[in-house]
Amino acid sequence: MKRVAVTGLGLICALGNTVAECWQRARSGECRILPLRDGGSPAYKFQNGAEARDFEALDYFTEKDLLMLERFALMGTAAAREAVKQSGIEFTDDLGDRSAVVTGTSVGGQFTEEEGYLRLYRENNPRVAPLTIPRTMANAAASRISLEFGIHGPAYTVSTACSSANHAIGQAFGLIRSGQVTAAIAGGSEAVFAEGLLRAWEAMRVVSPEVCRPFSADRRGLSLGEGGAMLVLEDWEHAQARGANILGEIIGFGMSSDAHHITQPCMEGPAKAMAWAIRDAGIDPEQVDYINAHGTGTQANDVTETQAIRAVLGPHADRVLVSSTKSMHGHTLGAAGAVEAVLTLMALECGTVPPTVNFTTPDPACNLDVVPNQARKAAIEYALSNTFAFGGLNATLVFKRA
Repeated sequence: MKRVAVTGLGLICALGNTVAECWQRARSGECRILPLRDGGSPAYKFQNGAEARDFEALDYFTEKDLLMLERFALMGTAAAREAVKQSGIEFTDDLGDRSAVVTGTSVGGQFTEEEGYLRLYRENNPRVAPLTIPRTMANAAASRISLEFGIHGPAYTVSTACSSANHAIGQAFGLIRSGQVTAAIAGGSEAVFAEGLLRAWEAMRVVSPEVCRPFSADRRGLSLGEGGAMLVLEDWEHAQARGANILGEIIGFGMSSDAHHITQPCMEGPAKAMAWAIRDAGIDPEQVDYINAHGTGTQANDVTETQAIRAVLGPHADRVLVSSTKSMHGHTLGAAGAVEAVLTLMALECGTVPPTVNFTTPDPACNLDVVPNQARKAAIEYALSNTFAFGGLNATLVFKRA
């Protein structure tokens, strides 16, 4: 089996428009869950969200591009550009044929879909915009990235709710490790601040009326976020041969299904995903130094995740560092795994664990070292990144420091 190197990272989210900006804010513990620019009429029951405020599409794309691409695809493509630039990879000659694009998204082009419904049902106008289909399709980011970089190998999108991006990265990891492709761009993107979608989340009653406080006893729910994050993955030998700067390594991937409930989590499914990922990586549970937790800030998830971590790591769970960066950039749904993969790799590279901010009161049911409120220096060799989705779909990646 081939080793899989990470040679490029790209990130746009509430924390900033580049990996450097995002990492600086994450390391500083800056919460970017802020009052919504449009609080709804009537007002939403929650008034905070992690919007990518600094992202202006026209700084990256032409007016013509904006006619073709929705916000989620724009952010995903812009993140891919940053990752490819850092990597220095060129998909020329036959490498374009031997490369893949695998992206994740949960809801795709919500703004265009909403506009079409308003025309059709509110205005009684049967003529919707002619580009409605290409703008709403979930694979729009994957297709645009493939087009921009001349990648002719597999290009597709995974949609598994909040595990979409981890599944996408895991699929790309498998394609390279098996030798099917030499390189891949993988990650996820999501844009959620459309009124219809916000009303749907309001109805779920899982969004915090304040800011999310993962693992804190007074947590009241998640905070929604948006963003795009992409990784360039390569066959290790190929990366070395071209003199690439290797940022980290993916060494394991595990996925499972709870087969339990559409929205209510259980401990066994996440535990299986983590245990299988660790086994796939060929390491012992005691070697895990850091876990970037799914950590949504809901009552059910944080307790369930704590139980799963303890079931897999045993006594070592008392020593492992665990944090939820969603406390700063919000829950980016289908992009979450990619956003958090970038921050996990930065933690490995810099030897700094980003904190769980907004933490106030310890919860005995979440008895882990959640690195509350302040980043911590630590020698990290191996890290897990968890995503657990509605539908009981779980995906865990294992990263190793380069």
